[in-house]
Amino acid sequence: QVHLVESGGGLVQAGGSLRLSCVASGRTFSTYTMGWFRQAPGKDREFVAALGWSGSRYADSAKGRFTISRDNAKNTMYLQMNSLKPEDTAVYYCAARGGSIATRGDAYDYWGQGTQVTVSS
Repeated sequence: QVHLVESGGGLVQAGGSLRLSCVASGRTFSTYTMGWFRQAPGKDREFVAALGWSGSRYADSAKGRFTISRDNAKNTMYLQMNSLKPEDTAVYYCAARGGSIATRGDAYDYWGQGTQVTVSS
């Protein structure tokens, strides 16, 4: 069982930056593929980025602006978000799975409660 807790969301102006964190419980954090997803009001949940032993993957909307990273010693994953746009406004969720990188949400076994990111224009 893995328990995930996100933090770092908030209100930022367009063009600004935020860094999200996801702290995981358990002693096997390093073995999990970790992902970030987001859900805007009235929209489906969408993939943002994922990081596993084979590397990382980003949604087209995140490429060049967002960076996913992890610190296994701290059981923590990060999402550095730069050049934020109003369309990035959403609840951001971290997720974990035991397999390789996946972009579908239903491939992930564990989810955090989410952190709100609001980008004003």
